[in-house]
This record gives sequence, C-alpha cells and structure tokens, in this order.
Amino acid sequence: MREKVVLAYSGGLDTTAIIPWLKENYDYDVVCCCIDCGQGNELDGLDERAKLAGAEKLYIEDLTDEFCDHYIVPCVQAHAVYENKYLLGTSMARPAIAKKLVEIARKENAVAICHGATGKGNDQIRFELGIKALAPDLKIIAPWRNDKWKLQSREDEIEYCKQHGIHLPFSEDNSYSRDRNIWHISHEGLELEDPANEPNYEHLLVLGTTPEKAPDEGEYVTMTFEAGVPKSVNGKEMKVSDIIRTLNALGGKHGIGIVDIVENRVVGMKSRGVYETPGGTILYEAHQQLEELILDRDVYRAKKDMGALFSQVVYEGKWFSPLREAAQAFIESTQKYVTGEVKFKLYKGNIIKAGTTSPYSLYNESIASFTTGDMYDHHDAEGFINLFGLSTKVRAMKMLEVQNKKNDK
Repeated sequence: MREKVVLAYSGGLDTTAIIPWLKENYDYDVVCCCIDCGQGNELDGLDERAKLAGAEKLYIEDLTDEFCDHYIVPCVQAHAVYENKYLLGTSMARPAIAKKLVEIARKENAVAICHGATGKGNDQIRFELGIKALAPDLKIIAPWRNDKWKLQSREDEIEYCKQHGIHLPFSEDNSYSRDRNIWHISHEGLELEDPANEPNYEHLLVLGTTPEKAPDEGEYVTMTFEAGVPKSVNGKEMKVSDIIRTLNALGGKHGIGIVDIVENRVVGMKSRGVYETPGGTILYEAHQQLEELILDRDVYRAKKDMGALFSQVVYEGKWFSPLREAAQAFIESTQKYVTGEVKFKLYKGNIIKAGTTSPYSLYNESIASFTTGDMYDHHDAEGFINLFGLSTKVRAMKMLEVQNKKNDK
C-alpha cells in the first residue's frame, strides 16, 4: 500500500499539474483537498478534474463560517492592518486552510502535505508555519522550490499534462494573478508589476466600482455590535458571513475599500498589488467608531499598539503561536463592552459618520460640553497643567540658567 500525500487543491492549472508530478516523483497516492473560504469559485466538475489528473480522492471543505467567526472577527476586533493599508484577507485565510489540511492528513494517515505556493511569496511561509505548528511530524512538499519541478510557465504545465494523458480546458492566461475569499480579492501582475503604472481599474475590479462611477446619492447604513462581534445590518440580524456578504455588496456599489499598495513581503522583497475589501473596510471602520465611545484613553492607546503587533503576527504566518494567543487574549478583554449601534453614510469611496450610540459610552455631555457642568471645574485645569508640565518647565529653567552663565562670560 502506497503512502499518501494531501494536496491543497484549487482546481487551477498549477495544482492540477502537481497531481501527476507528485505521483511521478514521489510515488504517493494523492488526496486532494479543496478548501472553500467563500471565494465563490465554481466547484462543479472539480472531482472529475482531480480524478482525471490522477488523484485518489477529493475533499471539498466549506470553511466560510469558521473563517469568518474564528479568524476574521479577531482581526476586526484588533483593527489589524498591515502597513496601514492591507486588511489581511489572504493572511487570515491561510492558517484556516493549513489547519484543515492537517485534519485531512490525519484522517487519511498521510505522511506529507503539498502546496502550490511559489518560492517568492508569503503563502509558503503561512502554510508551512501552520503545518509545522499543528503537525511537526508531517513532510511538506513545495514543488516550486523543488529541483525536480521543471515547469516554469502555463505552457509548460499544459504540455506536461498532455504528456501524461491529461487533456484539460486550460489555455495561456493573460489575466491578473488573483486570490479571493469572502473577505477580499487581491490582484497582482500585468501593469501592476511596475509601480509607475496606474491600475487599469476598468479591467481589474471584480467586487465593485471606482468612486468616480459610484452612485451620486449616498446611502445610509446602520450596524449593531455585541461584545465586539457584528450582529446586524440595517436592522436585520445575520451571522457574520452574511454580514460580510451584505457589506461587500454595499461597499462595492459605492466604491469602498480599493487599496493600491507596495508592501514589504516577509521574504524581503517589495510587492505591488491592488486589494478590494469593500465589506471589510466598512466593518473595520464601524467597529472602530464604536470603540471610540467605549474604550478609555489608556486601553485605546495600548490596543492600537497591540493591533499593530497582531497584524504583523498574522501577516508573517504565526497564527498558531503563543504570541498570537496572548495578543488575542488582551484584545478580547477589551471587547466586553463594545456593544452598540453605528450609523454611517457610504458615498463615493467614503464612509461618513452619521451617529453612534452605546449603553457603555464613556462620552459625558455634561463634562464635554463647552458650558460649565457640575462634574468639571475649569479651575482644576490650572493645577493639572502645573503638574503635567512640571518637567518641561524645570528643563526650560535649567537651559535658561546655562545660557545666562554663557552670556556672563
């Protein structure tokens, strides 16, 4: 009985060509695992394609709700944004996929897991750190880093499949390199490879439109949260995945969440891409608007630092690490009272505040008002400023003393 390898299978040309390559170079039985994180890909015919390429079995696993509840929500609560722009759409999904690959490998008694990520990208790191953390005994096969992998183009892969009696409906591809799930879609390649080029948004966008082509009338949206978890949109309660789908439609319509970024990959190179995250951008903004009312100054400041750390940890593929667990524990402790309603207007790429309420709001009109209230005496500020500025004043006095001595000489 031959040993088994579990292949992370998308159904595309790369991973389809990997099936006969694995059988030829490792003599493994190949078990394919297609993991759906809400990418909306057509799954019909995938089983036939995998079998035609030589796979023994195909698993199709829907992780959409798990992805939303256990990976997206913690990132929203942390306000985790990599390099001030990237909302971690691919970064969040990879550990969820790695975990499922390990589960299938255990179920099938496989000795190895194979992925089709290239040797230049971040995904190889995210997949492999997840596998190493959850199953350190399993072998990892990365064909694009393997000396036995000689296929350097789509043409090479198509010809390789033909040589192995596999005739598939793939052709030369002149489109962008994309990654999609329920949270976002990323675009790389073509004119984006030169940062001097403006993105061809007419050709590029999938989830929405540009702000210029968005409706001339704004649209009001109301959301509610309970303990930092989104619960409803426009009065309708929904599970998190349906909230994201609803916000994607609204945000896409109004040109929300289009980001053009040159980011620093983990492997050291800079990479240019365009991300569409319409619903995620709205969700981040709505959650932050609510936190502004509820978190006290010190916690808000510390949480901002922790959010930056959290984004770095997730981007680098360290989801299954003590640091991520510790950071998430802190973040979750701040969410206990993040409950309330947020109203905003979507208009040509903008999310405009229209009112926020919470039973746990720390905003006190009696204190904040310009009129004198019972809880705040303006005279108290004088003593506070004297103490708060004492070190500044002492230093200034010393510098003046030193300067006067120089002038006397």
